[in-house]
Amino acid sequence: MEGSDTMEKVKIYIDGQEGTTGLKIVERFNGRDDIELLRIDEDKRKDPDERKKFINASDFTFLCLPDAASIEAVSMVENPNVRIIDASTAHRTNPQWAYGFPELSREFRNKIKNSKRVAVPGCYASGFNSIVYPLVKEGIFAPYQYVTSYAVSGYSGAGKKGIAQYEDENRAKEFDAPRMYALAQNHKHLKEMQAISGLSYPPMFNPMVCDYYAGMIVAVPIVRRTLAKRTSIKEIHEVLKNHYKGEHFVKVMSLGGEEELPNGFMTANALEGTNNMQIFVSGNDEQILICSRLDNLGKGASGAAVQCLNIMMGIDEKTGLE
Repeated sequence: MEGSDTMEKVKIYIDGQEGTTGLKIVERFNGRDDIELLRIDEDKRKDPDERKKFINASDFTFLCLPDAASIEAVSMVENPNVRIIDASTAHRTNPQWAYGFPELSREFRNKIKNSKRVAVPGCYASGFNSIVYPLVKEGIFAPYQYVTSYAVSGYSGAGKKGIAQYEDENRAKEFDAPRMYALAQNHKHLKEMQAISGLSYPPMFNPMVCDYYAGMIVAVPIVRRTLAKRTSIKEIHEVLKNHYKGEHFVKVMSLGGEEELPNGFMTANALEGTNNMQIFVSGNDEQILICSRLDNLGKGASGAAVQCLNIMMGIDEKTGLE
């Protein structure tokens, strides 16, 4: 909206701004003069009446909360003009909400732009869906394809409590080594990994948290003989390149990563602090490995949230993310 000389600022409230994602969103707003950040008093940030007041006074509210608290916050909305961007797991598979991964397709981007309710993807799910969604869409994976995935992540994804454990100078020795978890195949991102990718069944997913702060790699191995459309590694690489052609934040790297990984090692924290995602295709025609690399706090959380805000505001989606 235009004023006489300046653009009217957009009012933004972050419910849960003291958490890891909330703090990163605030950090990404530094230097922006097009928004007004509404700040709740520290001693009232858990007061339902005060939260409700701030939510309904905003143009956009970010929810950086546990699932139950996010659902509660949505129920507080009385102002029909308030638009919600939820970073929790609560609404990611709700068809009434837009899924905040605009690069997946034109339909995803348009739904984000026009919606009043947007769910920010999970970090692991972002990496997984960046690979599997295009392969299902192009018929290389049938919906019933048996898919496995493994991933490594920095410890910042564990939240404040997990970060404190890793950064404690007296921590237990177990924190020195990579730690697998969700061994019962019950990771909270599985539901959206299946729903958004178009798979009929959840993948077998094996994540691990490691002793570095931020960044992740999500890998999907492919055995050619299991594919619905038996195609070559070069053809799969081209499918992914064409799918993300023209995208700023998601890039498909050279086949085999020879240009970007001259020593043959892929470092999980290489994109820390960015909103970028890189997709690597390597292997051979019979055994293909596709990896998605991103910052779990960037394209996997706060960066994706701010990118969705920019799209919803109708401005350059790179604003504040470079």
